[in-house]
Amino acid sequence: MRATSAQVAKLAGVSRTTVSFVLNDVEKSGISQATREKVLAAAAQLGYEPNAAAQSLASGSFASIGLVLPEIHHLYIDSFLARVVASVLEEAHLNNMKLLIESTADEQTRGYTKLAKGGRVDGLIVVNPRENDYDELAQINQQIMPLVVFGSQRRSAETASEFSTTGSNNFINAKLAVRHLIGLGHARIAHIGFASSAFVSVNSRERGWLSALEEAGLSGEGLKESAELSAESGYEACQRLLRGKKSFSAIFAGNDTVAFGIIKALTDQGLRIPDDVAIVSYDDTPLAAFAPVPLTTIKTFPEEHGRKAVRILLDHLSGNLEPHHHRMDSHLIIRDSCGASRG
Repeated sequence: MRATSAQVAKLAGVSRTTVSFVLNDVEKSGISQATREKVLAAAAQLGYEPNAAAQSLASGSFASIGLVLPEIHHLYIDSFLARVVASVLEEAHLNNMKLLIESTADEQTRGYTKLAKGGRVDGLIVVNPRENDYDELAQINQQIMPLVVFGSQRRSAETASEFSTTGSNNFINAKLAVRHLIGLGHARIAHIGFASSAFVSVNSRERGWLSALEEAGLSGEGLKESAELSAESGYEACQRLLRGKKSFSAIFAGNDTVAFGIIKALTDQGLRIPDDVAIVSYDDTPLAAFAPVPLTTIKTFPEEHGRKAVRILLDHLSGNLEPHHHRMDSHLIIRDSCGASRG
């Protein structure tokens, strides 16, 4: 494990800011020679050296960060991701940092490691990784460069604590959405995930749906389908659900984009929303209020999380490698699609 600036500060009995000024040789910092020597001695004892990115930041030159998306083409169809990218780019520019957007979709193995070792970036922000990516990401964070994961923590708290994360609590928020439907009297609640459950955030929302049902003594057997982010895939997933001949009176949609397809699939079958089927979705994207039936949905804050991810990574690049987990309380925006707005 690499020594951190916080450990150097503790050993030397000074602040992390003082450590950063000394080790990055910041001019006119007002630090005495005695304090400087204590910091250098502590750093030598712990084997700590500031990385190139930290030195670049201290000198006011550009550092580069990589924003890694699961699939680049998702930007064409998912407005949530577009808002994440825009906020990360804006915050990076505010901090004199360059942004490189990449995807590991075409890499069969160790795609994140290849990107980290490519020499083009000093740190990574990884959006919505798959469950089996986490061990590789932990190794990169420990041995190559700092990173921040945007999305759910892994089920194992031990592994999740190895690197910083930011994003909403998908499990808790999904339970909130499904409990709302249960409170409206629905006992047969289907779920259409926005992508494969191999993605941690998709899996977390699915587990939240199932947990809420089980706590209420209800079953979700035969009531789950998966889409692939687009409205078209939501339409097709809902068609499969309807062909399954399992009765349901409500659907928890994995995200708003998929919900648009679900609305069309239901109305094409002559079903009324929310009279025949109620819908609760996730993300509160800008178009949610303007859906054919305005969507009741979980409001998340992708812009805030995107900016926070850059700030956390900036802190890591400056030498503070202690993991940080940023969460914001989400809440349910009630509109017409669930039926509650009718009283």
